[in-house]
Amino acid sequence: MTERDYKIDGMSCNHCVIGIKAELSKLNIDDYEVEIDSAKVKFDESDIKESQIIDAIEEAGYKVIN
Repeated sequence: MTERDYKIDGMSCNHCVIGIKAELSKLNIDDYEVEIDSAKVKFDESDIKESQIIDAIEEAGYKVIN
């Protein structure tokens, strides 16, 4: 199991949090925490690529800051 922290640009409210959670849930990730400006995600790299997580966050309309 891999755990990653992501800093996210463009979030300002709980609606933003809900949007990112909705996109992450589409990846069948069960263990994640999303707060304004950040996300912590635990995932199995044999099932999910990190790029898919970043794509999901960006699909919700936000930018992952490296």
